[in-house]
Amino acid sequence: MAEFIDPSREAFGAFRANRRETPVHMLNLVRLREVAAYPPDHEMVEKGLTGAEAYRSYGAESAPIFSGLGGRIVYRAEFEQTLIGPDVEHWDLVFIAEYPSSDAFVAMVKDPDYRKAVVHRQAAVADSRLIRLQPGAAGGVFG
Repeated sequence: MAEFIDPSREAFGAFRANRRETPVHMLNLVRLREVAAYPPDHEMVEKGLTGAEAYRSYGAESAPIFSGLGGRIVYRAEFEQTLIGPDVEHWDLVFIAEYPSSDAFVAMVKDPDYRKAVVHRQAAVADSRLIRLQPGAAGGVFG
């Protein structure tokens, strides 16, 4: 099974082309590594961190950038079971991050301090899904 950690150049280009000045929700599904996989020359490689520890470092370092751009976590849950879909997929982290606009997300990704922090995410994550959503009205029925 393919592992997805970073967006492809094409996917990021499509994201940037779909600009809007209204909130963007990003569904995050994250499977963590048992042991973080830092690049050989990174200062953290000798620490033997778990994926969860590396992801916490990512969260701590990226939080000021994320919140400074108006981002916030609007939903967090514990994964339990896949009812429809591959039963081999499980997720350690499930949350929805809200950005005030698509430009805010792009600004975060391009921020030099964020780029330093993202190495922790790359070391921590074994597989992930990042799904862009346009918030809609809650309630009602299916469909």
